[in-house]
Amino acid sequence: MTPYARAARPALFLDRDGVLNIDRGYVSRVDEFEWVEGARETVAAFNSRGWWVFVVTNQSGIARGYYTEDEMERLHAHMQEDLASVGGRIDRFYHCPFHENGEVERYRRDSFDRKPKPGMLLRAMTDFPVDKERSFLIGDKAADLEAAKAAGVAGFLFTGGDLARFAEWALADVEASR
Repeated sequence: MTPYARAARPALFLDRDGVLNIDRGYVSRVDEFEWVEGARETVAAFNSRGWWVFVVTNQSGIARGYYTEDEMERLHAHMQEDLASVGGRIDRFYHCPFHENGEVERYRRDSFDRKPKPGMLLRAMTDFPVDKERSFLIGDKAADLEAAKAAGVAGFLFTGGDLARFAEWALADVEASR
């Protein structure tokens, strides 16, 4: 039995750059990282509801040679530590380091995980018991919404402001459509 062999529950899928943190272009270090207003509170609020919270993020900066997967992992560990201070956590980070035009040979290829393809979302739904009908994604690009649609979950385009207010509006929309 897996540690997640429990009843399915809804998932909040979040893009990283531009949704959880200010997108400054290829953010890879703690000193470059700044939370979007309401981001930490959003994660904690959905954790307290019993939802899964997943980050699904394209990280082509790895393929482009701007930073390494280890540097990205350190940033994600920092995010987890900071979230813990407000009672939040990301259940799992999913990332796609690949890009067909990458400079780093190891990462130079197309990938089913790279949004707008749904690979990262589908992996999360395989790894965890997810109630797909109640789940949704918040992203800041059309590719995010395309990935959500291809994975069979609702998608919402975040264009800035308070993520907590936006997420509550998106939740109400999903619940009203059921």
